[in-house]
Amino acid sequence: MDVLSDVLTVLRTGRPFAARLPRTAPWSDHHRDHPEGFGVQIMVRGSAILTTSEGEILHVGQGDAVLVPHGSPHRFADALDTPAGRPCSQSEERSGAVLRAPDDEATHIVVCGAYELAPGRMHPLIASMPDFFHLPADPAARPELTNAIAMLDGELRAERSGGDTLVPALFDAVLMYLLRAMLEGNARHCAIAGWATALADEPIRRALEAIHAAPERQWTVASLGDVAGLSRSAFSRRFTELVGQPPLGYLTFWRLTLAARLLTDTDAPLAAVSRQVGYASEFAFAAAFKRDFGQAPGRFRKQHPACEPAVAAPLRPMVSGAA
Repeated sequence: MDVLSDVLTVLRTGRPFAARLPRTAPWSDHHRDHPEGFGVQIMVRGSAILTTSEGEILHVGQGDAVLVPHGSPHRFADALDTPAGRPCSQSEERSGAVLRAPDDEATHIVVCGAYELAPGRMHPLIASMPDFFHLPADPAARPELTNAIAMLDGELRAERSGGDTLVPALFDAVLMYLLRAMLEGNARHCAIAGWATALADEPIRRALEAIHAAPERQWTVASLGDVAGLSRSAFSRRFTELVGQPPLGYLTFWRLTLAARLLTDTDAPLAAVSRQVGYASEFAFAAAFKRDFGQAPGRFRKQHPACEPAVAAPLRPMVSGAA
């Protein structure tokens, strides 16, 4: 089981927002705080300046990408001294929207997108990411990413049949290539060293894959250690150091995360949900779920509507955010 794909599939909700935004200098876009949004911005034409709310400045060149895993507020502009523009509309960034606009005269073009993450359930992999991660363009080192960005840009540029199906799939591909580049190429980055190293560490990766492939199995530290090929004590110590949680603590976290998604996405009885995530009785499952989520699973289901994919918005021009 691919842990990275599994984590994002379970935690995100609906379809991604995606847009191709032509901008003519001087321009400035202000992105508000969106704690449950995972954003991506890619410069496909021109260069820009990203300024965080703490005053950190990133110089984003043509072809560069910036991940914003926690929806942190920031300003994106053609130059540092360009006056601040209007805040981006939340209605324009709703899940499932696909926005296009003519770009014949644009000096800059930004391809951007965002996922809504499941509320109140931050996976430690995502929690460990920095607020902003800047990945410079490198077509020679990452040709697959370059090609995926070009394909996404092409689908967002042209109004062709099937585009609203292709755009989310291509955005998924771009995001995965970006995350792979971040995790594989930056294992020593202080903010993501644990999970980057964990996924690169073969014994711990095997244990994580086993948990994700069969969360219902009655795993023990010893049996997971056998999968990893390590002694019980060595495995427990190494897993905890790299993942940030003891093995059985992470197992419980992931079981209950899956349970929350099953409760919102399906009408399966609680007994069936409890068995699917590895609890021998509905009572044991309900007690564990209430400890973690602060409410019984039945009440949680009533208060959280199903995470159905959003219906894509009609194609329409995007109003410029020029200052």
